[in-house]
Amino acid sequence: MARSTPVKKAWRSLTWLAIIIVGLIALNGAGVLFAGSTWAPKLALDLEGGTQIILAPKLESGQTVSADQLNQAVSIIRQRIDASGVSEAEINTQGSQNIVVSIPGIPDDETLRRIESSAKLEFRPVIYTEAAPTAATGNTATPTPTPTPTPSPSLATTSTASPTDASDPNWVSPALFQQYQNFDCKSLDVLQTNVAPADQPLITCQDNGSAKFILGPVEVAGTTIADATSGLITNSQGVSTGQWGVFITFDDKGTAEFAKVTQRLFGYDPNTDVRNRFAIVLDGKVISAPTTQGIITDGKPQISGSFTQASAKTLADQLKFGALPISFTVQSNDTISATLGSSQLISGLLAGLIGLILVVLYSVVQYRALASVTIASLVIAATITYLLITLLSWQNGLRLSLAGVAGLIVAIGITADSFIVYFERIRDELRDGRGLESAVEAGWKRAIRTVIASDTVNLLAASILFALAVGNVRGFALTLGLTTIIDLIVVSLFTHPILQLISRTRFFGEGHRFSGLDSKALGAVYRGRAQFRAPVGIPANKQITSNREALKRQTIAERKAAEADAARGNGKDS
Repeated sequence: MARSTPVKKAWRSLTWLAIIIVGLIALNGAGVLFAGSTWAPKLALDLEGGTQIILAPKLESGQTVSADQLNQAVSIIRQRIDASGVSEAEINTQGSQNIVVSIPGIPDDETLRRIESSAKLEFRPVIYTEAAPTAATGNTATPTPTPTPTPSPSLATTSTASPTDASDPNWVSPALFQQYQNFDCKSLDVLQTNVAPADQPLITCQDNGSAKFILGPVEVAGTTIADATSGLITNSQGVSTGQWGVFITFDDKGTAEFAKVTQRLFGYDPNTDVRNRFAIVLDGKVISAPTTQGIITDGKPQISGSFTQASAKTLADQLKFGALPISFTVQSNDTISATLGSSQLISGLLAGLIGLILVVLYSVVQYRALASVTIASLVIAATITYLLITLLSWQNGLRLSLAGVAGLIVAIGITADSFIVYFERIRDELRDGRGLESAVEAGWKRAIRTVIASDTVNLLAASILFALAVGNVRGFALTLGLTTIIDLIVVSLFTHPILQLISRTRFFGEGHRFSGLDSKALGAVYRGRAQFRAPVGIPANKQITSNREALKRQTIAERKAAEADAARGNGKDS
């Protein structure tokens, strides 16, 4: 005998639910087997502890740090950490100069580099270099080495005329050239090239130490960058080269400045004059020094080199969220213990368990055997939530804080509320004289609108809270929003299909008195407009209880209408 359409839909929904759960288990299992993940979600700073980094400003003689600079640095570092996928981090100021960054667990090298680097980006023209490393590819460079001319006598010995532009060799005095010859790239980190004046030439090295440069003053500052992204570089035919790069978009000011620079540099012969090249300087080190193959007027150059996917994303995030207003050095890097600890986590979980037990007891008292559907639905929702949070911990760095646990506890009430709305809609249909199978379908059509409206409000509130808040509050908002979505999934793919199936069983279908769906025990048949009719076959002594139940269900408008009818009836009798 062929199954009816509701039964087919029910089994199809349950199949999709099983696929979702199995898929989440498989993804988590893959993480455990091949990526060092675990079956438990990662905990946040307040429950597990982590790493505390104290950043101290690196200042020139006489320079001080303002409160605005410190607050701006805190904001930029927070954006960088959030972009890296690390959640539940705490960034605060310490005293009038230092910044304290607290991160859950042990951060990887890329995360530390993202935090510690000031990302002071500058574009300086090359005046002189000793070596010729391979230039970066892209719309600003060629992939072939550029020969370097030998130093001219004027560059090495004299500098009498005033420089006319940033590429002019007259920037190089004999003393500066002597300093260049004695410059050791191995000592680059201690020479503070990242705090060099922007309006003066700079002696520095390639970030890998393979070349030394004399660079002209800054012509384009990193602050003019409007956006920066990372990705695979493609050639002119649109085919990926397999090389990772960073793609920059300048604002209007940067676009005009960069176009002016490339127009001048393009006039130098790349085969005989190193001044055709410009240096991309990050924190005082040259990360790329490509040749200029054209005048770039669209303000969209790209940086390439020995990037990995992670390092390209790190640089793009640093540039996108802006350079720190001042440079910092790591004063200390220590492991810290949990601020709350496991006892608080156990207390939170215990509170959730008590709430769950109360929900189950209420369901048993109110809905009798129908409470089994509530319990099963809560178990399914908890399973999906746990697997999803564990997956996000592995893939996106999600950390579960005590505030996040609170969001999960609140979700118990949200989920139970959806079941109650659905069950009461079914009971309404039974009171109106429908059979159980028909009541399940009609009740679902009415209930799902209410459930969607309620969950949409919750999801909207969680989204706004997540977008505007910082720290642990975002963890609460995330778990609240996540469980709200899961509630819709469970009520649609499990609760409703299960009711479609059990409505065809004898126990529920015939309205056993312990089923929670006994139409006779639910009271009078509601007919609308304050009109009630006792169900057919109910003895007179039972109708009193039914009428009382029906009267309880009157709205204020219906009650007033009934009173008005009664008043008119009394007037006629008189």
